[in-house]
Amino acid sequence: MSAVTPTSWGRYPTARPRQIQSCRDVQALALPDETLSRLPFGNGRSYGDVCLNNNGVLLLTRRLDRFIAFDPATGVLRAEAGILLAEILALIVPQGWFLPVTPGTQFVTLGGAIANDVHGKNHHVAGSFGCHVRAFELLRSDGNHLLCTPEQNTEWFQATVGGLGLTGLITWVEIQLQRIANPWIVAENRRFASLDEFLALDVEYEARYPYIMSWIDCATGLGRGIYMAGMHAPPGLLKSPPPQRRGLTVPFIPPISLVNSLSVAAFNRLYYHLPRPARGLIPYQPFFYPLDNLREWNRLYGRQGFFQYQCVIPPANAHAALWEILARIVVSGQGSMLAVLKRFGDKTSGGLLSFPRPGVTLALDFPNRGQSTLDLLERLDEVTRQAGGAVYPAKDARMSGDSFRHYYPQWVEFSRFIDPRFSSSFWRRVMEH
Repeated sequence: MSAVTPTSWGRYPTARPRQIQSCRDVQALALPDETLSRLPFGNGRSYGDVCLNNNGVLLLTRRLDRFIAFDPATGVLRAEAGILLAEILALIVPQGWFLPVTPGTQFVTLGGAIANDVHGKNHHVAGSFGCHVRAFELLRSDGNHLLCTPEQNTEWFQATVGGLGLTGLITWVEIQLQRIANPWIVAENRRFASLDEFLALDVEYEARYPYIMSWIDCATGLGRGIYMAGMHAPPGLLKSPPPQRRGLTVPFIPPISLVNSLSVAAFNRLYYHLPRPARGLIPYQPFFYPLDNLREWNRLYGRQGFFQYQCVIPPANAHAALWEILARIVVSGQGSMLAVLKRFGDKTSGGLLSFPRPGVTLALDFPNRGQSTLDLLERLDEVTRQAGGAVYPAKDARMSGDSFRHYYPQWVEFSRFIDPRFSSSFWRRVMEH
């Protein structure tokens, strides 16, 4: 039993599980109280309540942290589901391999990467994480062990990839890694002054770079930002290991959010005009994981926590919908400091509830100001729904059940695969309201 109640990364909503159990072996599912629902909990990097189970049981998976097999000749890795991507990188990068897809933090578990079908900067060429999973074992509450691959138990595979931890406990995972020449990144930076310019740059750069993303200024409503593109450096440029970064830690949770309209406006103005090289070599950590160097950065948002809002808009409607979203944010006075804009490609994992789909995706952070923030996010949902888009469950803490069922019409088919003894605060919220 853990002395600390696990929370999501956004620290909202609050939830208190009835029981917390550490998973070191398969006996974790043999609970004395069979009336309590269960839910796997990795490292708590989901932002809302998909990783919470109020009044239920949380199955902590971090002790499932062993490597099972790694073939440095083929790049096939098998490991237990509670291992962190950071621990995988520490093993594979010195041997010339890298994750095929990685989200914006390396502190997520392997099982969590599957359950949320995470995406990265290379979706336009590599798809989501689930596209590179070769196999996993799914432990059901009735004791059955299912070996799931794209060819074996295919329906279970598709339900579990992006399945929010509801189909059972993933015990181990096998993935295909990608070969790299060295751990450095060739990176380019370009300022853009409008959404039109972003879209034009995107067409240019996605043809040349596997990794693309943009930071966008949400405080001014101008649609300006910084376009960033990168690729793994070819052989011969640099082969020495990148220097180890010394991380800082936000030491405590302030009584009020340090992220507010004044600090957001000042940061966005400074970040947009900050001098940066047009092209250069940088280590992979600051390119892929810029916020990991500031540990516990979520504390900056204060005791009330924060909301993340990530939507994807189909290509045909992206320009108009994104302009409307930015306009509504400016009118609200609740600008986002961490705003990321990028394009998803056509490749999908087949996960029934997977979020990534063709279009442009925008991710935003908002301090929790109570009802005014909830009202703003509902207004953003209106735009997303009308444009035929969707919101990411892994970063949601408040979307309505109607919106969820609209975004994910496959939920009916998915429901057939939910373990009858598994549930989450998120699932109950979107199914009961």
